[in-house]
Amino acid sequence: MTALTAPTIDGFRYERLPGSGGVELNVAVGGSGPAVVLLHGFPQTHYMWREVAARLADEHTVIVPDLRGYGASGKPEEADADTYAKRTMGEDVVRVAAALGHDRFGLIGHDRGALVGVRAALDHPDRVRYLGILDVLPTLDTWGVLHGVDAKVAWHLYLMAQPAGLPERMIGAVAEDFFASFLDAWDTDGSTFTPEVRRHYLDSSVAAVPSIVADYRASAGVDLEQDRADREAGRTLAMPVGVISQDWGSQLGFDPTAIWSEWSDDLVYEPIDAGHFMAEEKPDEVARFIRALAARADG
Repeated sequence: MTALTAPTIDGFRYERLPGSGGVELNVAVGGSGPAVVLLHGFPQTHYMWREVAARLADEHTVIVPDLRGYGASGKPEEADADTYAKRTMGEDVVRVAAALGHDRFGLIGHDRGALVGVRAALDHPDRVRYLGILDVLPTLDTWGVLHGVDAKVAWHLYLMAQPAGLPERMIGAVAEDFFASFLDAWDTDGSTFTPEVRRHYLDSSVAAVPSIVADYRASAGVDLEQDRADREAGRTLAMPVGVISQDWGSQLGFDPTAIWSEWSDDLVYEPIDAGHFMAEEKPDEVARFIRALAARADG
């Protein structure tokens, strides 16, 4: 498939690097210093990090990939449950960082990228120096807090959890409207994206319906199973962890600090007065959060 024409982060170079199974990832790299990897969310690409990446580049080597299945990265067919498992996607991240000469790195994820980050940190504690999470819960806990009519806020999780075939056809039939609905609903005042950035996210997502659905389907299957196995085995995150999020807990009736404390003994949780797309809405605050987390790890 021909790579999408897409905006690039000013001052960053671009490389195509192999992840797990040889899947090539589109990766932006800039700055110098200790490495930090930034993983994007849905329905976006690495470009969501442009403002934060620029703020960090004076003190960090900033590595910003498109996740497999998104943006200009490879979109392998869903051959089995592992193709889009977060374990596989986490391995992508480790391989990309190593290819750039970084065996240890900080890892920051938003939304889907944060789920990849959690899995990478659990599976590769020797590689991940610190873990930052933006506006999501771990897979196991996400399914645990959704119940009753309040779960309608996450209706898309249930649609994309269905067996292959129907969700792809349903979403594909109205793909632009489907993805636009999230950009509109989660942008609190409608001013976060320029028309050009919004167009990029829509074009990228419409071109990736099967792989995006496969990513979400994995979170209702293999990802959930792996989180549950870790919980039963008592595995936790071995590095400093920072979480910033909206106040979803008051709407869905959960305590985010209590949930994340089950996974980390070295946790700082901060609510943020921002919408879901906080890296673009409030890049100064997000960059400050990352710097503070890196400083904790340097401790």
